[in-house]
Amino acid sequence: MTTPPRARELGMMSCHVCRLVTAYSDDPRAHCPRCHSALHVRKQGSISRSWALLLAAAMFYIPANVFPIMRTQSLSSKDDNTILSGIFELWRAGSPGLAVIVFTASIVVPMLKFIIMGILLVSVQRSSGLVTKQRARLYRFVELIGYWSMLDVFVVAILSALVHFQILSRVEPLPGVVYFGVVVVLTMLSAMSFDPRLIWDNRKSQ
Repeated sequence: MTTPPRARELGMMSCHVCRLVTAYSDDPRAHCPRCHSALHVRKQGSISRSWALLLAAAMFYIPANVFPIMRTQSLSSKDDNTILSGIFELWRAGSPGLAVIVFTASIVVPMLKFIIMGILLVSVQRSSGLVTKQRARLYRFVELIGYWSMLDVFVVAILSALVHFQILSRVEPLPGVVYFGVVVVLTMLSAMSFDPRLIWDNRKSQ
């Protein structure tokens, strides 16, 4: 099956910053005529930077789940909740819908991003036989679920549910919130650092 020509073969390249399509140049001093950023055929250090950010996110994900994310104090009690204990509390309090949302945003989404980004990076490094279209779909999926990994998704959900089953006098964020926020940022940066055009380099017939 004949594959379409690459941009380089057509004498074109795009700016990594403003996405302007310009004439191809192998001059290392070439700059974008619109935003004046340095032009590169591929993002420099894309794989190593993506790996570093992904591994850092995986390391921060452990304390994000071990340390409590929130302390709730009422007139008669004081409770510290981790992500998992908060999910159990939501379920036990009769809010299974919120529990599922929190579980998805704080457990499922980060794990999917770790797995998919790992598959993409390994397949690009090893020129895997995995069909390029499948890898492209995986990358688009990572970008899509990235919008659901925001910190406020599960914090607001837990807080709203807690308001329903006990009188709160004080709510304090704990270190787990910070660690989870770092995980969210690092996984997003890892996906942004990955150059999806590497998927199509050395592509095999579909």
